[in-house]
Amino acid sequence: MNSLHDLDSAIDLWFREDIGEGDHTTFSTIPLDATGSAKLLVKEAGILAGLAVAQRIFHRFDKEIQLLPLMEDGCAISPGDLVFRVTGKVHSLLQCERLVLNVMQRMSGIATTTNEYVGLLEGTGTKILDTRKTTPGMRLLEKEAVRLGGGVNHRFGLYDMIMIKDNHIDFAGGIGQAISGTRAYLEEKKLDLDMVVEARSLEDIEVVLSMGGVRRILLDNFSVELTKEAVKLIDHRVETESSGGITRETIRSYAECGVDYISVGALTHQINSLDLSLKADF
Repeated sequence: MNSLHDLDSAIDLWFREDIGEGDHTTFSTIPLDATGSAKLLVKEAGILAGLAVAQRIFHRFDKEIQLLPLMEDGCAISPGDLVFRVTGKVHSLLQCERLVLNVMQRMSGIATTTNEYVGLLEGTGTKILDTRKTTPGMRLLEKEAVRLGGGVNHRFGLYDMIMIKDNHIDFAGGIGQAISGTRAYLEEKKLDLDMVVEARSLEDIEVVLSMGGVRRILLDNFSVELTKEAVKLIDHRVETESSGGITRETIRSYAECGVDYISVGALTHQINSLDLSLKADF
């Protein structure tokens, strides 16, 4: 999902999953022509994300629904805040309710977690990157949530960046062979893609630097001390990225080594959804 068309297709799928043959509870309790309003309330402090997607969900289901945003994606929220009011057919509001909440709660949880990590690195100049450890079918939204939380998006998928990791290197027969093979492939296919190469030792770094043509070196599972040595060896000739086994407790120590980026899979796969509530508004 990397376009609005893909998002609309996903929304249609989510509605089919949730509504199926029909919302019999709503159909049996609410008159078809009833209209009403609802409001989205914040119950937990964090960073708001998913408001724009919520509006698209409502309008995808019923173009007559009117949503009045009272806050913006990316802003800080506190318990009791009112995010938006929405008005329209009650049938439409109730059938959109859970999908809107699921999306906004998860996106806001990701944005909040990202913002916490960004805060841990304040003043270091190091940026937080996300990864491909995302929920299948939700990557576009989860990466947007990372951006709203102050993080930076890594590659979207396997197609928009060359990222040579340990298994590629081992199957290729070595780091030099992997880089040489990549260069030949890119030239043959006439592709202009940035190349990131994982290094597992200072010796690997020396090989990468000697071959050139690489945008970033990934320092995977390096200790803090070894990271300091690696950053000194690289000396700003290419970008640097740390990853692997880095925790909230150690992340600032890695940043203070001078790396440009730290990638954190936990931004999208170890988060708690933020508590939001959609309630009837009278």
